[in-house]
Amino acid sequence: MEKKLMRVAVTGGAGQIAYSLLFRIASGELFGKDQPIALQILEVPEVLTQLEGVKMELEDSAFPLLKEITIGSDPYTIFEEVEWAILIGAKPRGPGMERKDLLLENGKIFVEQGKALSESALKDAKVLVVGNPCNTNALITLDNARNLKKEHIFAMTALDQSRAEGFLASKANVGVSEVKNMTIWGNHSSTQVPDFYNAKIHSKSAAEVIGDEAWLKDVFIPKVQKRGAEIIKARGKSSAASAANSIIRTIQSIIYPSHPGDSFSLCIFSEGNEYGIDENLVFSFPCRSLGGGNIKIVSKMKMNPFLEEKIKLSEKELIEERELAFAKTI
Repeated sequence: MEKKLMRVAVTGGAGQIAYSLLFRIASGELFGKDQPIALQILEVPEVLTQLEGVKMELEDSAFPLLKEITIGSDPYTIFEEVEWAILIGAKPRGPGMERKDLLLENGKIFVEQGKALSESALKDAKVLVVGNPCNTNALITLDNARNLKKEHIFAMTALDQSRAEGFLASKANVGVSEVKNMTIWGNHSSTQVPDFYNAKIHSKSAAEVIGDEAWLKDVFIPKVQKRGAEIIKARGKSSAASAANSIIRTIQSIIYPSHPGDSFSLCIFSEGNEYGIDENLVFSFPCRSLGGGNIKIVSKMKMNPFLEEKIKLSEKELIEERELAFAKTI
C-alpha cells in the first residue's frame, strides 16, 4: 500500500541551493524511496519565470515519487498542508550593507513566512531555516509561527559540522566516518565554536588523537569559522551543493533515531537548556534524535574555560542579533 503523500515546501526555489536540493528530494533520497512527494516551491515574483524552468526540469526528470509540483510567490498558498518547510530564500548581503541591515531586511521575510506557516502548514510541521543569518531568522519564524511547536523549528549547522569533520579527519589521517560527535556550538557565523574536545576519533578524544592543541585552537577553529568566506572568494558564490547536502543530512538526523552514543549539531530553541545559554535564542547544541522530530540536547558535555569563553562570545552575538532584529520586526 502506497504511503500518504508528503507535502514539502522549499523557499528560494530558483536559487543555487534549491537547484542542488530539489531533484534529490524528488528522487526519494531525502524522505525514502517509498515516500510520494508533493513539492511546493516559493520564490519572489521577479524570478518566477526562472522557477518555471526548474519546474519543467523536475517534470522532465519523470521521478516516480514526485506526484505534484506547485510554484508561486504567496507563502500562504505554498505552505498549505506541508509537513516540512525548508526555508532557503533570504536576501543576501549586498555591497556596503551592514549585518544589522541584513537582519532587518530578512526579518521582514521571516515574519511573513512564520505567519504563513502558522496559518497554512500542518500543526506538527517541521521547519528548517537555512537562509542567513539562519539562527535569528529561525527565532523570528518561531515567534510568528504561533500554531507550530517551538521545538520543531530548527536552523542548520550541519555544514559547519561536516567541514570540521573533514579537517579533523585529514589532520588525523583517517576516514571522515571515523570522526564522531563533532559539535558546533552557538551561531552559524564566524563566532561558531567547533568543539574538538568532545569530538571523537576512533572512539578517543580528537584532541588526544591529534595531539596538537595549538593547531586545534589556532588553525582548526578559524579554518572552520572562515570556510564559507573562503568558498565565496574562490568561486565567487556561496556554498550551494554542500549546503544542499547538509540540508539532507540535517533532516535525516532529525527524522531517524540517533545511534547510541552519537550526536549531531543542530540549532534549536534554547529554552530549558542546561548549559546556561539565554533561553530565548535559536542556538546550536549537541543533539540526539529520538525519531520523528523529537530532539534532545545532549546532557553533561565536558566544559573547560576555553570552550566556555568561546561559547559565551557566540551567545553574545546572537543576543545582539535578536535585539537588532526584534526592535523593528516584532
